[in-house]
Amino acid sequence: MLLNILLQNLTPGAADSAAFDPGVTETAVSYLDLAFKGGWVMIPIAFLSIVAVYIFIERFVAIRNASKIDQNFMNRIKDYIHDGKIESATALCQSTNNPLAMMIEKGVSRIGRPLNDINTAIENIGQVEIYKLEKGLPILASCAGGAPMLGFFGTVLGMVRTFMDIASVGNSLDVGLLSQGIYIALITTVGGLLVGIPAFFAYNYLVARVEELVNKLEAHTMEFMDLLNEPVKR
Repeated sequence: MLLNILLQNLTPGAADSAAFDPGVTETAVSYLDLAFKGGWVMIPIAFLSIVAVYIFIERFVAIRNASKIDQNFMNRIKDYIHDGKIESATALCQSTNNPLAMMIEKGVSRIGRPLNDINTAIENIGQVEIYKLEKGLPILASCAGGAPMLGFFGTVLGMVRTFMDIASVGNSLDVGLLSQGIYIALITTVGGLLVGIPAFFAYNYLVARVEELVNKLEAHTMEFMDLLNEPVKR
């Protein structure tokens, strides 16, 4: 039935006259209008998009700042410890704002204790700093998974509305009547995927950046522990 109506409305004569008639103008539908046609499901999808963008930008800046490690930092720490200038090493760590400096500061403050105690103290500080860097990433992952699910939920609602409209009109089927449900079904799916796919890649990118920073911190921590095994000048 629906196929017959479509074939009747899209006859070759009607299509040709609309294509070549100068009085017929195409109506451009904006993206905002399409979003409104998606119904109320687009509201939580839009909210998730705002949250995802905010978390990505905020975490990207935080991770980038934490990854800025001065190449001469460990060399200066090494010189201070060899010269017995523990206070100078502590002051250098306090004046440097990154996770590595906080970890080394904790290690410097434990100099004189067993190496296992120093290593444990550094690892504890490292875990706290990594936890701070990963703050918000679970929410970003939820946006990546939740947006497509909301889109599919809107698809189900749209199809339910479409079939209810078909059942209500009976034999007098109107394509325009069915368009509302079809709009909801398709637009919510597109909206959910447009939010979920970028959020998914953004989450994995940030996780990779955090893992890269963790490897750097572990390498510098091992360098510091090797430094403590060297003789200190008194």
